[in-house]
Amino acid sequence: MKARHIHLIGICGTAMASLAGMLKQRGFLITGSDVAAYPPMSEMLAGIGIAVAQPFAEANLSPRPDLVVIGNALSRGNVEVEYVLDQRLPFTSMAALVHEEFLRGREVLTVAGTHGKTTTTSMLAWIFHVAGRQPSFLIGGIAENFGSSFAVTEGREFILEGDEYDTAFFDKGPKFMHYFPDGVILTSVEFDHADIYRSLDEVKTAFKRLVNLIPRRGRVIAWDEQGSANGGSVGECVSRAFCTVERYGFAEGSAWRIRDVRYGPHRTTWRMERHGQPWAEFDFELAGEYNVLNAVAAAALAASYGIDKTTIGDALRSFRSVKRRLEVKAEIDGITVIDDFAHHPTAIAVTLQALRTRFAGRRLWAILEPRSNTLRRNVFQQELVESLANADEVVMASVYFKQSDALRPEERLDVNAVVAELQRRGRRARQFADADAIVAGIANELRGGDVVAILSNGGFGGIYEKLPARLRQPQPR
Repeated sequence: MKARHIHLIGICGTAMASLAGMLKQRGFLITGSDVAAYPPMSEMLAGIGIAVAQPFAEANLSPRPDLVVIGNALSRGNVEVEYVLDQRLPFTSMAALVHEEFLRGREVLTVAGTHGKTTTTSMLAWIFHVAGRQPSFLIGGIAENFGSSFAVTEGREFILEGDEYDTAFFDKGPKFMHYFPDGVILTSVEFDHADIYRSLDEVKTAFKRLVNLIPRRGRVIAWDEQGSANGGSVGECVSRAFCTVERYGFAEGSAWRIRDVRYGPHRTTWRMERHGQPWAEFDFELAGEYNVLNAVAAAALAASYGIDKTTIGDALRSFRSVKRRLEVKAEIDGITVIDDFAHHPTAIAVTLQALRTRFAGRRLWAILEPRSNTLRRNVFQQELVESLANADEVVMASVYFKQSDALRPEERLDVNAVVAELQRRGRRARQFADADAIVAGIANELRGGDVVAILSNGGFGGIYEKLPARLRQPQPR
C-alpha cells in the first residue's frame, strides 16, 4: 500500500521537525520545506533521511501531498500557503495533527510555562524512561540523553512540551489547547510573545484555559513563585483548577520544598521535602537555580505517577541536558564558548546567573542577538538592561530583521539605548552589525579563563561555528 504523503511547511521549527520524525516513524511519506535550515533540527532531519526543500516554492508541493501541515511561523502571502489555499489542498496544524495521530488514548503529561519547558520536559521523559515506562515524548529541542526530540513507543504516557504560542495563521489559540492533558507542570507565567499577546492578563488567560482542560483525576504541579517579580501569576492561573494542585519551590508551606542547594564547579546538589517532611537528596550536572526548580517539578509529577525517589535520583544524576541550553560548544586555550537559547530577559538573567555559579571568578561575556518576537520589541528594554548587567562584557548584534516584518519603528528595541545604559552602569557594552563583525571585533580580546555565552533563539549567522574557528587560528590575545 502506498504511504500517505504529508508535506510540512516550515519543517525546521523544533516542533515541526519532531512531528516530521514521528510521522515518518509511523510510515508516512514525509516532505518538507523551509526558508533556512540550521542546527540542531536541520541535522536531526538529515539524520532521519528527511530532505528540506529551500526556499519556499510551489514546486515543493509536487507531487500533490495528501495533507499539508502549516507551521505557526507561516502567514498569508507565503508562496506555499497561497498555493495550498488556491488548490484546496487539505491542511492542518502541527498541534492538531499531534492530537489526532498520537495523543488519543494516552495519558498526556504536558509541561507548560514561560520558561523551562524544554529542559523540564526532557527531564520528565528521562525519568519515565529510566523507570522503564517507555514514554513517548515530543520536546522543543534535542534531549541529549535520547539524541532526539521525539519518540513514539508503546508506553501509556505521552510527555510533551506545551507551547502557549499560537497554533497557526488559521488557529490563533495556543498550541497546548489541542493536547487535553491529564497532568500539567506549570513552571512560570510572565508576559511573553508580545507579537500575539497584548498584556500579562492575556497570557494568564491562556494558561487558565489550559488548567481548565485537566480532568478532576488529574494533577497540576505549579511553581510557588518564591522570589518572582510576577508573584501571584501562577497561583492565579491554578486557583480554579478542578484537579489536585501541588506547589513546588523554595517557599515554606509548598508541597515540594527545595532546601540546602549547593552549587559546585561540576555538580549541583539539594534536599527536597514533601509536605514538610524530608523526602530525598538529589544531584546532577546542571548549573543554576532555575534548573533545580525544573528538576523538582519533574520529580514531583513523576512521583505522583508512582515512580520511586531512588529511580528519580538515578535519572537526574545521569541527565545530560538539552542542546542549546547552556551547551558548551568549544573550549579553546582556556576560553569556554557556550550556546544558550535566549528568548526573554528573565531567561537571559537566570542563564548568566547560572554561569556565574558554575564558572566563579571568570570573566563572563554575553553576546546577544535580539531575535525572538519579544526581544525584538522595546516592551522589555529596561528589563533587558538589568539582565545583561549580570555579564562583565556585553556584545549586541542589531535587531534581527524578518522579511515579513510588520514591526513598526517605534516598537523596535533600541540597541543603542541598551548599550548606553549598560556603559553608564560600568559594564563594557558594544553593538555590532552581525555575527561576522562580532567575531572580527572581539576574537583578539578573548583570553584564557573567559566564558562566552552566545544568546539567541536562531542561527545567529553561524557564530557558533565561526567564533571557535577564529579562536583556533594562531593570533595574539
